[in-house]
Amino acid sequence: MIGIRDLRADLAAHVRRAAAGEATVVSIGGHPAAILAPLTATPAVSGEVAGEPHLSPLVASGAVLAPRRTDGKLPTGTVSVWGSVRLDRLLGEIRG
Repeated sequence: MIGIRDLRADLAAHVRRAAAGEATVVSIGGHPAAILAPLTATPAVSGEVAGEPHLSPLVASGAVLAPRRTDGKLPTGTVSVWGSVRLDRLLGEIRG
């Protein structure tokens, strides 16, 4: 069990440990409050393969938006950006 202050101090290391398979209980005020665990430890949602990480529970809860692309392809190459350009205008230019 690790306190929230200790977690904040070395969050990256604890996330790496979780990705490696180690679950950590996080406490607030000495009382267990949450678990930091690998994505593969999450229970399967109906119709999904057990142990596979999925976005569907996050989409269902409204925490993230579903991806627009359904073909599974990722964009190739890099995009040069300028520091003074607003993100919405840059995405509009990229998407056409």
